[in-house]
Amino acid sequence: MAWLGARYKKLFLKTDEMSAEADQGYKMRHLRQFTVILSISFMGELLEYLIPLPIAAGIYGLVLLLAGLILKIIPLRAVEGAADFLVEMMPVMFIPAMVGIITSWETLREMLIPLTVITVVSTVLIMGVTGRTAQCILRREKSGKRPRKAEKEEGE
Repeated sequence: MAWLGARYKKLFLKTDEMSAEADQGYKMRHLRQFTVILSISFMGELLEYLIPLPIAAGIYGLVLLLAGLILKIIPLRAVEGAADFLVEMMPVMFIPAMVGIITSWETLREMLIPLTVITVVSTVLIMGVTGRTAQCILRREKSGKRPRKAEKEEGE
């Protein structure tokens, strides 16, 4: 079980360091966090059903979660532990998709060159935009412009 993340072990396996009561509280906290995430995902599914746009339910759910976190409707502590666990387990979630690609190899072979070009171009584009954004942020910090939040805190 060496491949399991530390959070996974803490979440699902009892350790000698944790009392049974503390272990139960830890599991319940993560269960509540998963429930919050799943509820938001369900709302995304409802929006996909109700709004006739070609946008995936997962995108609606992510936008709802982001808006809830930014507007402080959902406190970060309400989803942080479960979200960290899901991010750690993300590589495992890609295995079924890769198996599907392998089984469809004959169909995908004729599209290999266009897919490779699209992947390379989009990767370079994303890297360039990310780099430029980081440079702008660093320049702004060096020039002495403070973020809005810091200015508000000083004014209070």
